[in-house]
Amino acid sequence: MNPGVLAPVTMLALSILGVLCGSLPRAAEAAESEELKLWPGEVPGEADFEPPISKPAAPRNDGVLRVALVTEPTMTVLPAPADKANGTAVLVCPGGGYNILAWDLEGTEIAEWLRSLGVTAAVLKYRVPRRDKDAPHTAPLQDAQRALRLFRQRAADWNVDPNRIGVLGFSAGGHLTILAGTHWNEPTYPKQDAADELSCRPNFLIPIYPAYLADEKQPGPLSPLVRVTKQTPPTFIAVTHDDALRAMNAAQFYIELKKAGVPAELHIYTKGGHGYGLRPSENPVSSWPKRCEEWLRAEGWLARQG
Repeated sequence: MNPGVLAPVTMLALSILGVLCGSLPRAAEAAESEELKLWPGEVPGEADFEPPISKPAAPRNDGVLRVALVTEPTMTVLPAPADKANGTAVLVCPGGGYNILAWDLEGTEIAEWLRSLGVTAAVLKYRVPRRDKDAPHTAPLQDAQRALRLFRQRAADWNVDPNRIGVLGFSAGGHLTILAGTHWNEPTYPKQDAADELSCRPNFLIPIYPAYLADEKQPGPLSPLVRVTKQTPPTFIAVTHDDALRAMNAAQFYIELKKAGVPAELHIYTKGGHGYGLRPSENPVSSWPKRCEEWLRAEGWLARQG
C-alpha cells in the first residue's frame, strides 16, 4: 500500500480498529485458525511508545480492511487442509507503508490462496504505525524474526516442515520480507525463551511490489539495508513498470541475487500500479499468483511430503 495515500484516523477509530482486527475477517474464519501472541512478556521497545493523535478522516470505501494500530503483535496461523497439506508454510506480511496493515487485501486473502495450494499460512500482525520515522522497519523486523522462530518451534503442531518456511509480503511488507531474508543472522532483540534458540532464516522469499529497496523518486543504488549474500534465500519477485521506481529497484535487487548465486525469478509487468494484492483486474499483473505457483512448484515447495 502506498504510504502517501494513508488517511489519518482518530484515537477512537484506532481503538475500534485494533479490536475489530484482532480476529480474522469472515473470508478466513472458515479455516481453523490460531492467533498467537509473539512476545511472552513486554514487547521489546514498547514501553515508551505513545500512539499518535490524529485528525478525523472520512471512511474509505475501497474494500480494504485496515489495521491502524498494533501494540501487541501476533501471528494468525491457518493450517493447510489435511487433504492438500504438503508441509510448506509461509509467513504473510501485509503492507501499508509501515503505518497501517492492509489486513485482508494483503493478508487473509493471501493466506486463503496459499491454503488452496496446500501451504499453511500465518498472517503477521506486526507493529504499526511507525515507531521510528528514520528506521520504520526496526520493530516489524523484530516481530518477523520472532514469528519465524515460533513457527519453527510449533511446526509439528501444524504439520509443517521447519525447513520449508518462507515469507511473502507486499509493499512495506515486501521490504520486511527482504529484510527477514538478508538480516536473519543479526540479533534484533534480547532472547526471550527457548524459541529464540531457533533460526529465523526464511527458506524462501516472495516480495510482491516491494517498497523502500532504494530511493523511489530518483534512480540510485540499493539501500545499504539490502545486504544480499550467497546465503540469501531463493526469491520470487513481482512488480510493475508503472509503480514509481520500484521495478528498477526490484531489478537491482535481482541483479544482486544473481551475482551472489541465489536462485531467483523476477516478473516486471507493464501495468498494474501498486497495492493490488490478489484481486483480479484487466492488467497483466493479475497473473502473478499463477507465475508464483509455478515457481513454488518448480522449486519443490509444493511437493507433498512423505
